[in-house]
Amino acid sequence: MTSPSLTGASRFYQRWLAADPGRAGALDALVQAPLSQLDLAQALAQEGASGLPLPRALRRLRNLLVCGLIRRDLDGQADLHEVVTSMTAFADFAIQTQLAAAMSELVASHGMPMGYESGLPQHMMVLAMGKQGGGELNVSSDIDLIFVYPEDGETAVETGQRQLSNHEFFTRLGKKLIAGLSEIIEDGFAFRVDMALRPNGASGPLVASLNMVEEYLIVQGREWERYAWVKARAVTGTAADIAALDAIVRPFVFRRYLDFGVIDAIRNMHAQIRAEVDRQERLHPDRSNNVKLGRGGIREIEFLAQVFQLIRGGRDAALRDRSTRATLRVLADKELLPAATVDQLLGSYTFLRNLEHRLQYLDDAQTHTLPVSEADRHTVARMMGLPDCATLLAQLAEHRAFVAGQFDAIFSDKNGKEGEQVDPQSSSTLADLDRQEAIQARLAELGFDNPGAAAQRLMATWQSPRLQSLPEASRTRLLALVNAALPQIAATAADSAVGSPSATLGRLLDFFEAIARRSAYLSLLTEYPHTLARVIRMMYASGWAATFLTKHPIVLDELLDDRVRNAAPDYVALAAELQVQLDQYDGDTERQMDILREAHHAQLFRLLAQDLAGDLSVEKLADYLSALADTIVAATMAAAWKTIATRHREVPRFAVIAYGKLGGKELGYVSDLDVIFLFDDDDQEAPGNYAKLAQRFITWMTAHTSAGILFDIDTALRPDGASGMLVSSVQAFERYQENAAWVWEHQALTRARFCAGEAAIGDKFEAVRERVLRKDRGGQAEELRTEVLKMRKKMRDAYPNRTALFDLKHDEGGMIDIEFIVQYLVLRHAAQYPQLTANFGNIALLRMCGELGLIDAALGQAVGDAYRAMRRLQHQLRLQGQDNARLDPALVAQHATQVRLLWTSILPPALPG
Repeated sequence: MTSPSLTGASRFYQRWLAADPGRAGALDALVQAPLSQLDLAQALAQEGASGLPLPRALRRLRNLLVCGLIRRDLDGQADLHEVVTSMTAFADFAIQTQLAAAMSELVASHGMPMGYESGLPQHMMVLAMGKQGGGELNVSSDIDLIFVYPEDGETAVETGQRQLSNHEFFTRLGKKLIAGLSEIIEDGFAFRVDMALRPNGASGPLVASLNMVEEYLIVQGREWERYAWVKARAVTGTAADIAALDAIVRPFVFRRYLDFGVIDAIRNMHAQIRAEVDRQERLHPDRSNNVKLGRGGIREIEFLAQVFQLIRGGRDAALRDRSTRATLRVLADKELLPAATVDQLLGSYTFLRNLEHRLQYLDDAQTHTLPVSEADRHTVARMMGLPDCATLLAQLAEHRAFVAGQFDAIFSDKNGKEGEQVDPQSSSTLADLDRQEAIQARLAELGFDNPGAAAQRLMATWQSPRLQSLPEASRTRLLALVNAALPQIAATAADSAVGSPSATLGRLLDFFEAIARRSAYLSLLTEYPHTLARVIRMMYASGWAATFLTKHPIVLDELLDDRVRNAAPDYVALAAELQVQLDQYDGDTERQMDILREAHHAQLFRLLAQDLAGDLSVEKLADYLSALADTIVAATMAAAWKTIATRHREVPRFAVIAYGKLGGKELGYVSDLDVIFLFDDDDQEAPGNYAKLAQRFITWMTAHTSAGILFDIDTALRPDGASGMLVSSVQAFERYQENAAWVWEHQALTRARFCAGEAAIGDKFEAVRERVLRKDRGGQAEELRTEVLKMRKKMRDAYPNRTALFDLKHDEGGMIDIEFIVQYLVLRHAAQYPQLTANFGNIALLRMCGELGLIDAALGQAVGDAYRAMRRLQHQLRLQGQDNARLDPALVAQHATQVRLLWTSILPPALPG
């Protein structure tokens, strides 16, 4: 039952009911169910049943629908979702219905428009923009439209028809559609239509061909238009034409790289809107509290949602939803905003949109400001379920303050104007980077270890042709970043006993040179100053990290969120996300390869950040890196298989087997992947197709694209090595291992495991592996010992160390000696102790051998500790950019001695000559 105290507050509702009391019954029937479920075609047919022309029937249906929404909303039966989806659905329906009628009329007079190129009939696409495009239309809103037709051409005329060009035909069609919707007749209007968002705005043609749209967006499209086109949704048109338009619009709106430059563009657009609102409020002080465009209003929430879409939507299709509410929820799901913040933003959005609707319920006017009349303000408060206007204003102020705070957190100007600490002396000294003496004095004051060389390097970088040719805005931004960086480098050095400020400056300048022409990266560092601080800390700690970041600046995004540092990787989620992204670009091999590289680099960089912060042990890092490689291998294999046109089954019966560091789960940042390929498939096409798959897998992994490479691949451990087949059947692999493999190949088998592909093949491989490793070698113990020693000598001869430093990996008493000891013990004793074939890693296997009495337990523990220490030292040296892990022998003398003692106890004290 209608509540007179609330529906009576709407003057529009009362006028409508008074003008046609007989409509009360239709309204009572209408409001019994959610209006988002209304059959609009049937409802329109009822309105036109008495012979009313389409324009009148549409308007009568519109008025009935709006009054139904007023009633359901104010009676608490409809929520915001029902209101906006019902209005959006009606707007879509009105456009489609009116366009079809106008099209029929024009075709009857001038023939069907045909395309020159395709020779096919042409249909106009009506693009809904703004809130209609996003499915969130107001009850009294304008609709923002753009008209696009596919091809130029002419109408196919019959006798008595006047031929028109397609452009003229669709211009007339557009005018008829606008008139059919917006002309005010005795029943009012259906929708006011705004065409200002079309290419070139009011000065541009009313309709545009696809070619015209493409040329405009490429040549003239501005940042604010990207914001507008995010919500573009085709209401009419064929599926093929809509797909063609989407292929034009998507790269304009959503950039492939992370586009942080959009923050400044939206900030400027917001400032212009705010300036106009402020001007209007100065002219009309009684029209304050604009809930749409005012401070902390609806538009700021829309900007908050859409800035993430424009920054990241090119890489993440989930962020391309046109709805503000849906996008906010995705931001929470992606952890781009805290879930609690999103919940509160959604609450504020709902409050503000409900208030906006109640302002419009008064007189069906397109207004967004609180009314002047105190009585009307009180009425609006009551419609909001509040006791008085004061309470309304208090709640409004609370919501607006929260929204404004969130907006400022992202859009406040970071160029030293709002809280950034800029050293004034540094800023003035470096304003002119041609004064080496002044720069050197400043660097010396900051504590740089080699201020003369650092000043010279800084000047050389600044005066390089690459930086001199930058746009002035980029040079200004870059100078500000250098000004901010110098005291931060000095502060980082003050907190650490190891490292060089001058070397860090050099690394940072290399990085700046690499990103100087990508304004999006400069924008990121400017908009998020804490990211620059993290970059500096990483570069100070690690030369390898600096090189990685310079090669792959796209991973800068990973430093934005504090939570990244502490988050454990979720490779199940990564695999699912990769699958979604790879499926989206099915058929675009180049993009798929870049997706894999970008994902791998991002995950690698997350681990690097945690590693440099001291949050990961070497063992845990290796576990994570190995699991990441497994995930990438699986995704690459599945994607590469889909590119084989002759594939004989949808899911390959194929597996990748990992050896070496990946097999032993001891992968480092830049380790190769040692792998072999197995299949178990009797189909006659299987050998050829799986050979193609292995070749393409290697290409996908090793090819250099704009995003770099994934991994170097080594397949030398396959049966018969480089001369053998690239892929083997499980049966052939078993025969080889049992009858033809060398001892060193069985050594390698101790660190092998199933990596990716069909798990059943992995099980068969593991059965073969265990059977081979558990072979009784007691009768050939001396032969085993000799073969292991020969292989060790061969490896040492291949990597001679002619320096006075100790090579952690290759020297006597080093890591390879430990690995050979473990491999020998497994091969020698696994027949008696089958548990030794478990792939637990060298440290755990040494402990197990000690517990089994195969070696001295204390010595085994000491060698395990030595292996752990040497891995940690090797890791630290590589982080500093040192390729071969060599250091002062005194640093590991005790560890090396323990390794030699264990070697001597189970193998001869010296290698054969």
